[in-house]
Amino acid sequence: MSIDPLHPATRAAHAGLAVDPETRAVVPPIHLATTFERAPDGSYPAGYQYSRSANPNRATLEAALADLEGGDLDDEIACVAFPSGMAAIFAVLQTLAPGDHVVAPRDAYYNVALLLRDHFARWGVAVSFADMTAPHEVASAMTPATKLVWIETPSNPLLDITDIEKVATVAHGGGALVACDNTWATPLLQRPLALGADLVVHATTKYLAGHSDVTGGAVVVRGQTDTVERLQTVQRVAGVVPAPLDCWLVARGLRTLAVRMRAHVENALALAHFLDVHPSVERVHYPGLPNDPGHATAAKQMDDFGGMLSFVVRGGEAKARAVANGLQLFTQATSLGGPESLVEHRASVEGPASLAPPGLLRVSVGLEHPDDLIADLSRVLDP
Repeated sequence: MSIDPLHPATRAAHAGLAVDPETRAVVPPIHLATTFERAPDGSYPAGYQYSRSANPNRATLEAALADLEGGDLDDEIACVAFPSGMAAIFAVLQTLAPGDHVVAPRDAYYNVALLLRDHFARWGVAVSFADMTAPHEVASAMTPATKLVWIETPSNPLLDITDIEKVATVAHGGGALVACDNTWATPLLQRPLALGADLVVHATTKYLAGHSDVTGGAVVVRGQTDTVERLQTVQRVAGVVPAPLDCWLVARGLRTLAVRMRAHVENALALAHFLDVHPSVERVHYPGLPNDPGHATAAKQMDDFGGMLSFVVRGGEAKARAVANGLQLFTQATSLGGPESLVEHRASVEGPASLAPPGLLRVSVGLEHPDDLIADLSRVLDP
């Protein structure tokens, strides 16, 4: 009896696992070799020539991520791994040509806007920023030169929710590809390829690795052979490759992803409900709350609502900073997706162009007991 198709949690738990044929080790070895022996006829029987071109640990990770994002789809799914999330984003944008146009979200990771406005504009790639929660605005922003529509959902830091299916329909109608940053949701909670996206981008640094101890990125592509080849060329020729140990660590993180995400989501929802009724909080951004503007769309396209939230403290920047400074269980630090809860004042991180309100704090909800996290927040928020 076949047990396919497997649930995403099962796929994640078995990601990259294959018994080593020589040692019978259950956990795969780390291959640090930079070069591989040729056969007498000059061929490479194992398929590996030089670690910049291909490495067994990278191949294992890429296969695992391709399976997690698109294992149930009929189309060919390919993954290309990179040494950071920004390297993955940069590689996607490098597949464009001078004269091409990109539609990007107004609320998104600020370095994406920085790349498009300050770097790729110099190379003749134009950009328009639109409200991705309104598909008609995306349609209005498109031009005959639009080749890529960039989605980030939930968005950073306002947790706006984009209807991937509707925006993909708009983009494809204009001849553009759709790339979706799925870092915050992970393949366990949201699978953009099944909703019409052509590319999915991850900062594997975050939830996929899950322990705040490795940096990485990846692009998963549905079909689009030319795009895959361009990404692989950037990876190989420019040498934008993750180290074998880094690939091994991310693959290790995938095996506990399902149980970690359940805890992240449960804790985030508990904190969101607490903050939503607190008199010192002006607004909570979390799609798991029924009163959140993106709740209905998130409920339709996500299996759950994620471990990230942000909230606006009454009293502006000074009060928000005082709250962040007073917390004991939340570390003030950039990044997200690790076991520890993190808090950050985003406007000061992003600078003058930030869309984050002065009183907004972004929270990566960790794996601590939610009652302890709520007690810590209550202590500094209570009048």
